[in-house]
Amino acid sequence: MNFVFLSPHFPPNYYQFSRSLRALGANVLGIADEPYDNLHPELKAALNEYYYVPNMHNYDDLVQAMGYLTYKWGKINGLDSHSEYWMETEARLRTDFNIEGITLESLPAIKRKSLMKVMYQKAGVETAPGIVVKTASAGKKFAQKVGFPLIAKPDIGVGASQTYRFDNQEQMDAFLSTPPTVDYYLEKFIEGRMQTFDGLTDYNGDIVFFSSLEYSQGIMETVNENWDIYYYTLRKIPSDLEQAGRRIVRAYNIRKRFFHFEFFRTPDDRLVGLEVNMRPPGGLTTDMFNFANDIDIYYEWANIILQNRFSASITRPYHCAYIGRKFHFNYVHSHEEIINRYEGIVMHHETISGIFAPALGNYGYVVRSPSLEGIQEMASFIHEKAV
Repeated sequence: MNFVFLSPHFPPNYYQFSRSLRALGANVLGIADEPYDNLHPELKAALNEYYYVPNMHNYDDLVQAMGYLTYKWGKINGLDSHSEYWMETEARLRTDFNIEGITLESLPAIKRKSLMKVMYQKAGVETAPGIVVKTASAGKKFAQKVGFPLIAKPDIGVGASQTYRFDNQEQMDAFLSTPPTVDYYLEKFIEGRMQTFDGLTDYNGDIVFFSSLEYSQGIMETVNENWDIYYYTLRKIPSDLEQAGRRIVRAYNIRKRFFHFEFFRTPDDRLVGLEVNMRPPGGLTTDMFNFANDIDIYYEWANIILQNRFSASITRPYHCAYIGRKFHFNYVHSHEEIINRYEGIVMHHETISGIFAPALGNYGYVVRSPSLEGIQEMASFIHEKAV
């Protein structure tokens, strides 16, 4: 098999996808704008060939790179980056080079939040009322119908970037006084805890691995208010969450891909669909899957791609949490105190890349515990602020 990774060096932990594919016998071919000498040593060892392009946004350069790799290695069987950012580029290249997977035709329902809601509803999942707004009058009419608060977000966008909350008509009018340059999706604010249904499917569309995350608060609030955040895997997946997730997988006909579905769990225990992503959850979450289950999800993904086989046993012996810290806060406990106090429990820690910092913090700790109380105690200790 010849498999092309776009931007295989980013995020930094994703070199493990290339490493696992190569270990199982694939030809792993990389295309990116990072100089070869800067690549992680294990990524260099995993790549059969690396094609440097000065600008990944120049599609002609990517076509030239794909053409060269096809000429030298033969038919390209797979292409991915596991990144939301490059999904449209991937789809275009798959379409142009006749590669199986998400193509331009299937992309809108994956990228547009307005169409995601249609797919949620097709799967029998409740969603918040919402519309695409282009004018102030349309926004006002919608607000009169459903009431405030409202959330506005780009219909096509990644994460919580450029997402706003309106608590009254004046706030919304101020936003819509200058027409947005992109389509904005306006929806009723839903109060609740954020939960996810995440996993991996095989060639037949069967789910071979699934997990769930719960967040200390919403990503929008974390970014806009510059708060700390932590989130953790659940040891027991709520049955309604699993059933809803399985229906969405079927509705989208997801095959040999990771998925990441977001929901709100309301105070009255309703599950309300938020967004879908056809990729692994971001940050260090793939590593959290490993620590929560004592598995290697990178190897298992490669095993699916090459042999349609998932061999790991999933028992979820631990909750695994990501706990982020932001450098503008004055914390009570130092990094050294954290490492010494939780020796053998802090599974990983690292500086977080700048583009992820608004959501995840400037430094992150991955910890695990059999009990949720243990996770919450560690989060409180790591996040404790000086008066």
